[in-house]
Amino acid sequence: MKTERKNPAILIFGGTTEGRILAEHASAHSIRCFVSVATDYGRSLIEHLDNITILTGRMDEKEMEHFIEENDIHLVIDATHPFAREVTENIRSACEKARTHSKEVRYVRCIRQYEDWYIPGQILYMDSVQHAVEYLKRTTGNILIATGSKELHLYTEIENYRERCFARVLSTEPAVKESVRLGFEGNHLFAMQGPFAADLNLALLRQTKAAYFVTKETGKAGGFEAKAEAAEMAGAVLIVIGRPEENGESVEMAEEMMRESGGKQNTRE
Repeated sequence: MKTERKNPAILIFGGTTEGRILAEHASAHSIRCFVSVATDYGRSLIEHLDNITILTGRMDEKEMEHFIEENDIHLVIDATHPFAREVTENIRSACEKARTHSKEVRYVRCIRQYEDWYIPGQILYMDSVQHAVEYLKRTTGNILIATGSKELHLYTEIENYRERCFARVLSTEPAVKESVRLGFEGNHLFAMQGPFAADLNLALLRQTKAAYFVTKETGKAGGFEAKAEAAEMAGAVLIVIGRPEENGESVEMAEEMMRESGGKQNTRE
């Protein structure tokens, strides 16, 4: 009689381009894998895949630790957004605590490629949204904001922000509601899901007559190159919020680790 022998499972924290690629890799190689995404939109991008189990909704550190222990997770791949620092810390801590219970858990941070763009006078790097706002207070001209809804409230410190500022946020109900609450509405609000091609970024810059384009350094997967190209073509100053420096592995290396750790499920006598 043959019985299924389950290999140790892999847990991917995704919701990003990297997370989707890793989920597709697990599906294609029949690797026993759980994929955690925070939103229904994140789920919709991978729900067509076979051989993976999708978890929807945010988990706190304790819930992560419990899930790792209860589901025989031996490899955790953190492919969350590079600016989601708190989530990354929670994942890392949950893995460390699971190890204290005599469990073998490997934590891997999957990082996206950095983009190194510099055009004197046209690309300015800032270390936070707040610093970008302080700079913009001393300028004139319209501003296209693409740094997300969570820190959008900081831009309300800019004089005449309702006239000067245009916000591009995710097409989710919480993001839109928060933007409207802050006074970004009508033709000053764009609810869209990226990443975007350079021509769409350029069209928005021209429509808003933006002199400044504020974004985060999201790497190639987050469409940073297309933003830089569009800003140059529009003659707008690109203000970049630099992401925190971190160490980790590429998508390709993470895929190799998945194959080594998970392999294919099989049966035996």
